[in-house]
Amino acid sequence: MTTPAQIMLRAATGLNLSKQIVDRAIRARVVCVGAIDADDYLDRMTPEELTALVELVVVPESWFYRDQQAFHATADYLKEQIQVEPNRLFHVLSLPCAGGEEPYTMAMVLLDAGIPADRFMIDAFDISPVCVARAKTGVYGRNAFRSQDLAFRDRHFTAVGNDAWRINDAVRKQVRFHQGNVLEMTMTRRAGLYDVIFCRNLLIYFDKPTTSAAIRNLDTMLKRDGLLFVGYAEVPSLCANGFAPLPYAQAFGLIKDAEAAARKKAGALAVAATTAPASARTARRARPGVTSTAATPTPPPLAARLTPSPATPSGSMPAAPRRPATGGTAAAIAGATGNKPSAAKPAPGRDLLADARRLADLGQLKEAERDCRDHLAQQPESAEAYFILGLINELTNKHVQAQDYWKRCIYLQPDHYEALCHLALLAETNGDATTSAALKARAARIYKRQQAS
Repeated sequence: MTTPAQIMLRAATGLNLSKQIVDRAIRARVVCVGAIDADDYLDRMTPEELTALVELVVVPESWFYRDQQAFHATADYLKEQIQVEPNRLFHVLSLPCAGGEEPYTMAMVLLDAGIPADRFMIDAFDISPVCVARAKTGVYGRNAFRSQDLAFRDRHFTAVGNDAWRINDAVRKQVRFHQGNVLEMTMTRRAGLYDVIFCRNLLIYFDKPTTSAAIRNLDTMLKRDGLLFVGYAEVPSLCANGFAPLPYAQAFGLIKDAEAAARKKAGALAVAATTAPASARTARRARPGVTSTAATPTPPPLAARLTPSPATPSGSMPAAPRRPATGGTAAAIAGATGNKPSAAKPAPGRDLLADARRLADLGQLKEAERDCRDHLAQQPESAEAYFILGLINELTNKHVQAQDYWKRCIYLQPDHYEALCHLALLAETNGDATTSAALKARAARIYKRQQAS
């Protein structure tokens, strides 16, 4: 049974908090304010005290360059957009921004990618005024620097003593911090404002009605051809609400209107082809097999940076398909529109599981399923094959079969994070809140262990 305190905090934050978390936070505040007990504390509730209580239930932990594939995907996307609209100011949104690590990382990545400072601005929101105040100071301790490569710290921070570093003003001026949350933002002023939105690992804390409301607001704020980056477990919820996944490995990005983006890119390429110098057009015509789009420079492919290495655990295939090995963001958008490239015929002795992933990325689900089954005939205990089969069945709305395959997956590989996330979402969709909560908690523990290792 939901308690009045849970209802109060859900109204204040949108978060679907457990009774245990709420009771623990109230006990801590009872001691701080000298209340007699929880009832006395709640009777004396004020707006200021509610803010203090909220601070104890939000999850503000983050660090620089966390899950950085999404940042690099954004940089490539904005570089391509600048080619189309070189004089426009591009807007990025980060929420919740915790202590500022995510939006500052975005600013560093964009500046390092050569995007001029006067071409982008980042808005960062968090419900916690303490987090927003800390972000504005721009001072961080050792715990905020968990990346193996800390060269960015030498470029963009100044040491201020006692294992603390202050972010440089050149980065700081690119980010505007605000207190607020996705459920209360002013939609009329922000409708269609943002080219890119980061809203990672927030929706998983919402119940279904709140998730739907949050997605509507994100949809309203995002440009038609804009990108949205979420957490892994949140991708299916966005796909169910009209977004299309982008094939960037491990970035978990989605596009609001892939066809509009593809048309925009095609128009830009056509303009570039007709406005190129005559000598360049002549040279292109003289080279057999080169199309008119070849003269338009595009950023180098992300495949080398974003495709998992052979050392990546077998359970790492993202819900958003992997990015193709060639082309820039335009190629990724083309994949999201349904204009899939044809799959090359694999050579004899091929890696069936790798081909199953590739075929699934291309939307060739029957062929992908065939390769998964052929792989299982050779390796009956392949957890990853069952995971891919689960995805294929989910995409074709065969939810019972998908659930069965994911259960087989975690039976064979109990720490398969992605399968646990999908099972949790499926249980939530079926109204089984208890099972969903247990699976989410299990997945969270596994994710924490993987990040620490």
